[in-house]
Amino acid sequence: MPEKKHDAWMGLALAEAHRALATEDVPIGAVVIGPDGGVLGSGRNQREELGDPTAHAEVVAIREAAARLQERARLDGGLGDGWRLSDCTLVVTLEPCAMCAGAIVLARIPRVVFGAWDEKAGAAGSVFDILRERRLNHWVEVYPGVREEECARLLREFFAAHRSSR
Repeated sequence: MPEKKHDAWMGLALAEAHRALATEDVPIGAVVIGPDGGVLGSGRNQREELGDPTAHAEVVAIREAAARLQERARLDGGLGDGWRLSDCTLVVTLEPCAMCAGAIVLARIPRVVFGAWDEKAGAAGSVFDILRERRLNHWVEVYPGVREEECARLLREFFAAHRSSR
């Protein structure tokens, strides 16, 4: 069952999603929450802005969080590898795709909270379930549907506006 803090964290992810609108990217946002409850990394879709097909919100947030952990490890005298995001939570406005689900597994993130389901490309239970695939070496706890309608509405409005402008 989603916790109250999931709603608050989703608000941070939604703020990132809204930032994507300025670059005409699909409005998806993500944050990586550290073990202390603070934001370790944040991201929004930047595929259009950067011309990078891998610049999904989750990947951007994971990269920022890993870089921050590496910096902390360096400052602490090299303790830890700095890239494993164990004890972190990824919060994203849309169910992760296969690429992002793979990145989540590889980063060893133990929990994912997401808003809207992606019935066409979701990989956390819709089309695939990579996050809970027992043949992989890491499994993820999934909390779906947090502020689902709000997340879905943002995407519906974005795509409706793009269809009408053609």
